[in-house]
Parts: sequence; structure tokens; C-alpha cells
Amino acid sequence: MAKYIPFILFTVFTNAAAQVMLKYGMMQLGPLTFAGVNPLIKILQIVFSPFVFLGLCTFVISMASHLFVLSKVELSFAYPFLSLAYVAVAVFAFFIFHEDLNAYRIGGIALICVGTFFIAQGGSSIAGEEKLAEALPVSASSAHEVSR
Repeated sequence: MAKYIPFILFTVFTNAAAQVMLKYGMMQLGPLTFAGVNPLIKILQIVFSPFVFLGLCTFVISMASHLFVLSKVELSFAYPFLSLAYVAVAVFAFFIFHEDLNAYRIGGIALICVGTFFIAQGGSSIAGEEKLAEALPVSASSAHEVSR
């Protein structure tokens, strides 16, 4: 399962990058208001503004990467790594947007990192794959082959 960690981290960092792009895009647009504007037109203006659109496209890439990872490893192994996106976003926000990174946030980041480390140490087992195989229904063609 360790060989999929780079793909998991790619998912994490593209997710975090998408958040940063969306924030920057919304900062460029200013405060959001629908007063006196057709809501559909306003939504289209937001979606197609350059950084928001780039952020949404980056989310699609992140999701595609995540789907690849889910096809290879257990959900209970892969999904907790997404919490590292919180860490990346907090660090990026500190450096790019000069957001506060106080002791409480640093403590929370440390806990996330420690928890993710423990999850990574647990790895993934063949037993998990065997449980999945047992839980899936047998198709009619494979049941017919077994009965022969």
C-alpha cells in the first residue's frame, strides 16, 4: 500500500491547491451578493471567473486521482489522508493570504499529522480484500461456473 502514497499525496495537494485557487478567485470577485442580479447569471460569472474555474478544474483532477487510489487501496486507509489537505491549506493560507496560524491551529495540525502517521502505519491487508470479496454478491455466470 505504501506504493500508492504518492498518488494519495497528489490527491491531497491538488485538493488543497483547488481550495487556494477558489479563495483567491473569490477575493478577486469581492463580496458575494445577488442583489439586483439574475442569480443564474451571477453563478455563471462566479464559475467562469479565471481562478474559480481553475480551482474547480483542479478539484476534478483531485477527484480523478482519488478514484484511482480508491480502486487500489482500502477506503479506511486512503480517506484519512485527505485530512492532510487541512494541513496544506492552513500552511498555504498563512503564506499566501497571511492568515493567522496560532498555537491552537498548530496544535490541531500536529494532531492531524500524528493521526495520519498512525493510520499509515496500519497499512492495508489482504484480509480486507478477502472481506470485500466475501461481501460482494456472486454473479450468475461465476455461480454457474462454480456449480459445474
